[in-house]
Amino acid sequence: MHSRSRSDGAPLSRPQTSGPFSRLKCVVLHRRGRCPVAAATTAILTVYFRPMPVRRLSRFAVVTSALFAAFALGCSNQPSAQARNQDEAAKPRAIETDRVSKRDIQRAVDVTGTLAAADQVTISSQSEGVVSRVAVDLGDRIRAGQVMVELDREKLQYSLDQQRAALARALAKYGGKAPDDLPPSEQTPDVQKAAAELGRDKQAAERAVELHKKQLIPKQVLDDADSALRAQQATYDAALQNARNLRADIDAAAASVKLAERQLRDASITAPFDGFVEKRLVSLGEFVKTQTPVMSIVRVDPLKLVSEIPEAMAPWIGVGQTVELRVDAYPDKVLTGKVSRISPAVNTQTRAFPFEALVANADALLKPGTFARAHLATSRVEPVLTIPYAAMQYRYGVNKAFLVAGDKLQARELKVGDRVGDRVEVLGGLAADDLIAITDVDNLTDGQSVSITNNKTE
Repeated sequence: MHSRSRSDGAPLSRPQTSGPFSRLKCVVLHRRGRCPVAAATTAILTVYFRPMPVRRLSRFAVVTSALFAAFALGCSNQPSAQARNQDEAAKPRAIETDRVSKRDIQRAVDVTGTLAAADQVTISSQSEGVVSRVAVDLGDRIRAGQVMVELDREKLQYSLDQQRAALARALAKYGGKAPDDLPPSEQTPDVQKAAAELGRDKQAAERAVELHKKQLIPKQVLDDADSALRAQQATYDAALQNARNLRADIDAAAASVKLAERQLRDASITAPFDGFVEKRLVSLGEFVKTQTPVMSIVRVDPLKLVSEIPEAMAPWIGVGQTVELRVDAYPDKVLTGKVSRISPAVNTQTRAFPFEALVANADALLKPGTFARAHLATSRVEPVLTIPYAAMQYRYGVNKAFLVAGDKLQARELKVGDRVGDRVEVLGGLAADDLIAITDVDNLTDGQSVSITNNKTE
């Protein structure tokens, strides 16, 4: 290897470095065996501190010193983050445990349905006339018998007066005072008069027969007496029939009066039950005919929940059973009702039985058409395996629990059923009395080392 020399032949000497440069180089050289950054720094020092003129050394002094300081400070005696994580992973994680237990649970059914009005009708006019008053409107609360719409009553009153006059005339002909207090037809004046004359002619005919037997009167007188008797009998029968006809006329006139009275009452259209006005269909001054819709009303107390029971649970649900339900409008309020009707036939499309449940709504908080979620506790009780709900890890659509085997965890995929309070039914993946982790489950992994701090064995 040839050494470099100056122009006069003397060898070129290495510049003497001192101060912070020499100290940084010593630090880096001291640590290069333990730190890859220090090794890289050594190579850089070798390049920058090879023999060179002092003027070139001063050009790189600032950059080199900053680079040396960063590399030197980057290598320390502290362990790396990866090493710390590995050390922490190697340490057993403290956990609490519980055992898979068998419990008797009461099966329940959760269904969705709709709250419907118990009664919802459109009221029509039963009389004709002009609307003279509209007493209620959309959204108004009404009571049974309350007047909602009134029609003009003048013409209807005239018709009633006419029918009453016809009735009074029939009563006068018959000889009675009221339709419900009439004498028998035989006791009417005309019939009594005809009966008296008939009795007189009967006596005359009887005397004529006796006198003719004694040959005191001729046969002609006997025949005249018999003819008079027959004529009077016909007169009596006619009077009796007329009385019966008058009685029928009285009944017809009384019915006409009642009909006129009913039409007059129907001029005031009333509510058939307590409820709310859903829609007003007529306006003031409008002429309505019979069967013209005037008002639509709904009964909101009680409401009825309309839903379906799964076919498999139908045998354990009966009429009168309590139903708990929630609605979106009041998410924190639990409402109760009772099953009122269950269909005897299954819906072939949904394989479920339609049912209805009555829900009290005295304060009218609930509205017809509201979506509801219902919970029905059935009479079916079964023994099942359960674990705390907090012991279950859910990720990517899979439920897992961590079985404690010695000081290691084993992840078990679960098949779960119904949730019962703070526990959940286990259909597969664990066995009775298996010991499982119940704390910090979301951060546990398969094969992880653990230490048990509290063993719950309920």
